[in-house]
Amino acid sequence: MKKTAMLLLIPAMILSSCGSGGTKKQSTEGTGKSMEADYKVKLLTVDPGHFHAALVQKKMYPQVSPEVRVYAPEGPDVEQHLGRIASYNARGTDPTLWNEIVYRGPDFFEKMLSENAGNVVVLSGNNKKKASYITSSVNAGLNVLADKPMIISPEDWPGLQAAFETASRKGVLLYDIMTERFEITTILQKLLSQNSEIFGTLVPGTASEPAVSKVSVHHFSKIVSGSPLQRPAWFFDVEQQGEGIVDVTTHLVDLIQWECFPEQILNPSDVKLASAKRWPTIISREEFRGVTGMDEFPGYLEKDVKDGNIHVFSNGEMIYQLKGVWAKVSVTWNYMPPAGGGDTHYSVMRGTACDLVIRQGAEEKYVPTLYVENIKGSALPEFTEKLRAALGNLPYDSLMVESSGNKSLKINIPPRYRVSHEEHFGQVTERFLEYLDAGKLPDWEVPGMITKYYTTTSALKMARQ
Repeated sequence: MKKTAMLLLIPAMILSSCGSGGTKKQSTEGTGKSMEADYKVKLLTVDPGHFHAALVQKKMYPQVSPEVRVYAPEGPDVEQHLGRIASYNARGTDPTLWNEIVYRGPDFFEKMLSENAGNVVVLSGNNKKKASYITSSVNAGLNVLADKPMIISPEDWPGLQAAFETASRKGVLLYDIMTERFEITTILQKLLSQNSEIFGTLVPGTASEPAVSKVSVHHFSKIVSGSPLQRPAWFFDVEQQGEGIVDVTTHLVDLIQWECFPEQILNPSDVKLASAKRWPTIISREEFRGVTGMDEFPGYLEKDVKDGNIHVFSNGEMIYQLKGVWAKVSVTWNYMPPAGGGDTHYSVMRGTACDLVIRQGAEEKYVPTLYVENIKGSALPEFTEKLRAALGNLPYDSLMVESSGNKSLKINIPPRYRVSHEEHFGQVTERFLEYLDAGKLPDWEVPGMITKYYTTTSALKMARQ
């Protein structure tokens, strides 16, 4: 308990205990202002087992109360979450002023519902429980901002559909955190694909050469907010975290919908799966210890142990058609990135006039870089001038074009547009707050989410057959 208190202690905030149910509260005495008033949004963080929960609070928002209620079971997950928030409060540059009011206990979720102390539930943790958290929160008339994936099982998809219907009926918002929509090369890829003089039109593609491909490589060991990431042991259990084909692929399927069919209402009937597969990443006991701090595999992972290592089905691939356009999505998890590297993203959109390709490999120094390749129908000098003119009409200045080999150009992007993955969480949250203020999501968002999770969970069902 002393360790927790030290983590939460920040200037001008006094740590006090109240109640016998494990609640700890940071008082606002001396601030001269009640943090319970004057804010439209009050966050309720539930069972924060993933570091993304903290990234939502890496910055402050004018309409969000600095008092955040946290409800969680006793254990390291909530303590690590509070430690991250405390580090944001204590940083030297632009520190935050969050005041975490914490309830710890086995009845944490029931306590959250009964206290009714906020209006936005933030979910980022054990995905096995997330579907029920979403349903119960929406039924209680609470808005929900959920980390991906909202669901990890085909059996949960009908319940998610019902949750969206309930949210609409009760006038609350249910939204997932799609950070990759705010990455600059992806934004430019989307904008250029809508320029017929540059891109032409999206080709339909084939199963062997899809019109759109999204490939993502992630790593279990990484640095987050300047410190080595310690993951919970359950992160390696696909029954709790979800298999790779329903986890990170959520982002990739979302981007395909968002880029290829912008602001269009999509339906599950628009999806035709052709193939899906899954395969494991093999993690040794030493690697598991390195990222969790645990010497032994917990009992729930014994089912996945072979020859002393755990086999985690964190990798997956699907090939499908969306409104007649062939798409491929693939995700791979390795233990540790190469020196100087990190998580990487590869993306291609094939057009009748050129291909728009994002690469993030060693040649790009692991920085996402947008290329215009396979230029057709124009001489390179003529096309280069058209591309410069098109870039000049976009709401981003100082975008530069340089040659990158035969029929290929590279777009150089100023550093000021290079927003980190961690900062994207603040951007998504700001967008969600705009929707809250408007009282509704765009008409295409809910059908898009329903279609997206139909795609990922159907792919898992196919891959397991």
